[in-house]
Amino acid sequence: MNSMRNTLIAASTALGVSIAPVLAHAETLNLLIWESYIDQKILDRWTEKTGIAVHQIYYDSGDARDEVLSDPSSNIDLAVIGENGAGLFGKRGVLEPLSVQNVASMQDYKPEWTSRCAGYGMPYLWGTMGIVYRSDMVKTTPSSWNDLMSPAPELTKHIAMYDDHNEAFVAPLAMLGKSINANDSETLKAAFEVMKKQAPFVLTYDYVITSIQSPENGKNIYMALAYSGDQHVLNDKAGTPGVWRYAVPKEGTLSWLDCMAVTAASPRKALALQLLDFIGSPESAAANAETLTMPTASEKALDLIPAEMRADQEIYPPADILAKSQYQQELSIQSIQTRRRIISSMANFQ
Repeated sequence: MNSMRNTLIAASTALGVSIAPVLAHAETLNLLIWESYIDQKILDRWTEKTGIAVHQIYYDSGDARDEVLSDPSSNIDLAVIGENGAGLFGKRGVLEPLSVQNVASMQDYKPEWTSRCAGYGMPYLWGTMGIVYRSDMVKTTPSSWNDLMSPAPELTKHIAMYDDHNEAFVAPLAMLGKSINANDSETLKAAFEVMKKQAPFVLTYDYVITSIQSPENGKNIYMALAYSGDQHVLNDKAGTPGVWRYAVPKEGTLSWLDCMAVTAASPRKALALQLLDFIGSPESAAANAETLTMPTASEKALDLIPAEMRADQEIYPPADILAKSQYQQELSIQSIQTRRRIISSMANFQ
């Protein structure tokens, strides 16, 4: 999985070169996060207020992120992590327990949100998983996972998928009417057959926001597995306003929640907790949601967001979509191993 190795190398390199120059005048907090996943103006305001810089280290898959967090020498202070990962890493002692006592802005998030972060993260952004597509190349809006997993012939080598052991299986399992958290070998084998048939249509298994920036592949991607909100980043990266669009298939999908957490081993833990509180405040959470065109879980932030944005169903999905969506749950070790073997084998069928 080259993208994971490249991400880890990039993260290690970034950590190695970014801290030394700034120690002369101020401390720096290291934030492990998806690319283009926070409003830079929020971090700039924090630095202006405190004198503490924030260095972002990007990952492009949950597996890559988890490997960085599992490394005791990674020097990460804060990280954006999925709700399932928050519980797993929290129980392992990697993440600092959070409450209103050490992060006051947690009081603005309802228990149904904070409980999903398992007491080790602050609800950050949420959404669904679906299909992004170039509307200038794909004239009919995708309505089913079948449109992605059994594409039209003209989409051969124009599909981007994803090599994460969780998200890569959302499409085939949802299409088959199965749980996205399936552990049994029979169900995973059925998903494998669907993925194997799709493989000749796939151009890359790199995350679409990474692959769209590739000089070799970027212009040849017409459809991809993606998170809600990715379409805005794709339009920005490609310089094509409104061309990339997003659709949630009728079979249902993953309803995800990202949590922002502080690492228990951070030597700058007190500062990291202060930054987390700053990011989670109503003003910052609202500004972040508006800039990224994504939904916030902060109740007080919602009051600061324009009504037209709150009514936009591409941002805040309607109840019928959410009713058919599934949450991620902890997978068995055998299931994770099987899923990773399946992903690794996909290149053999392209």
